[in-house]
This record gives sequence, structure tokens and C-alpha cells, in this order.
Amino acid sequence: MTAQLPPDARAMVLTASNRAAAGVYEDRSGKVLAEGLAQLGFDVEGPHVRPDDAAELEAVLRGAVDAGVDVVLTTGGTGLTPTDVTPEATRAVLEREAPGIAEAVRRYGAENGVPTAVLSRGLAGTSGRTLIVNLPGSTGGVRDGLAVLGPLFPHVVSQLRGGDH
Repeated sequence: MTAQLPPDARAMVLTASNRAAAGVYEDRSGKVLAEGLAQLGFDVEGPHVRPDDAAELEAVLRGAVDAGVDVVLTTGGTGLTPTDVTPEATRAVLEREAPGIAEAVRRYGAENGVPTAVLSRGLAGTSGRTLIVNLPGSTGGVRDGLAVLGPLFPHVVSQLRGGDH
């Protein structure tokens, strides 16, 4: 029998994008991410679209942790451009990093025909009882992330809520 998410599992989606926050274009990756999390069984908040500002992103992440959200997935702001600051905002919130998760997301993308997936500086880890994972700002990167994370979520949520190994 496969592990299931608890019926009250909560997730939040945070999109980091100057242009989407300014209304220049629609936030597609955040919508795909929210839909994917809902299909996995989460009650989803967001996507919250914010500019690439480390202090603002950090504040949203801390708010989610304080609210007891089980999982926060970000999309965008993980690349090499000077405005990409999502990992820095995330690092300020994380108490414990889980590098294997971020590595698995990058590896999955690279092994599935996206060599630039390895350029993502995304982090993963926990703060309090919340898992935070940074995903790329593309719909393909979000789908790759969900493919890796989906099977992990029931165990992760159980563990963070105090479940046994």
C-alpha cells in the first residue's frame, strides 16, 4: 500500500518573478505548481507572486512556516542572473538543508533532456515543521520537480509532523 497524505495536508506556492509581479506576463509556472499539488492531495494556498526581492521572499516564507504550512514550493529566481535571489531568501529561513532533494530535482531534469537543469541553484530543507523546496521558473521545471517530490511528500509530511521512521 502506498503512503497517503493526511487529509489536512497544506501547501503554499510562491512565485518569484519581477515581470509576473508587475503584470508584464502571467505566472504560468505557479499555476501549474498549485494544480499539481492539489492533484497530489494538498490544500493549496497561492500562487503568491512576488518580485525578486530577498527580503520580501523571506518574509513570505517565514509567514508560511509560522502558519504551519506542511510544504512550500517556490518557482523562479533560482538561476544565475543577478536578480535571482530565491535561494538566498530560502537559506535565511532554513534550519536544516536537505541537499539530496535539490540534487534529485536537478538530476531528473538533466536526465530527461534539459541540460540547463543543472544551472538551478535551488535549495531544499526544513524550517520548523515545513519543507521548503526551490524549483525553476519554467512549467517544465515545475513538472520535473513534482515528478521527484510527489512520491516523497507523504513520508516527508508524516516525518515533519512527528511520525516514526
